[in-house]
Amino acid sequence: MPKPAPTQANAPTQPASRFLFATDRLVEQVEKFILGVSVLFLSGLLVLHVLARQLLDSGVPGQVELTQFSMVIMTFAGLGYAVRRARHIAMSAFYDQLRGRTRKALLVFICLVSGAMMLFLAWHAWDYVSSIRAVARTSSALNIPIWIPYLIAPIGFVLAGIQYWRTAARNLTSD
Repeated sequence: MPKPAPTQANAPTQPASRFLFATDRLVEQVEKFILGVSVLFLSGLLVLHVLARQLLDSGVPGQVELTQFSMVIMTFAGLGYAVRRARHIAMSAFYDQLRGRTRKALLVFICLVSGAMMLFLAWHAWDYVSSIRAVARTSSALNIPIWIPYLIAPIGFVLAGIQYWRTAARNLTSD
């Protein structure tokens, strides 16, 4: 399937390319940080909730909402990272049977269509986030504005779309 993003060893040399490469590396590090913190937060929250239920007969207030928010953040923050590292689910039975230029052409087509779909979903996710912000919807237990954790959805879709298009461009320009 697609090749993962380039590493520091084969970094570009032109100033604009270097800037884009550095920006991409920064975004990747932010994605890793968000994913790591989310996993650690969720693990700690669930352990704390179980201990509180067993020892104090009362769990952590808002634990269900915090778990839901954490899952949303992990899912959409991880979307661009998964595409960048080619760690996403791929239905490749037909693709694996192809060879040469036909295989590469199909890969580029899949990446372009997938990138366009991610941007389409980002647009709809932005509409959804805007609508829940407009009505000032908040969570029931913690009274957190719902649009804040859900804002990661359009961001994640945009990052995934960009990564798909980068993969298409990389495969168009390589042998």
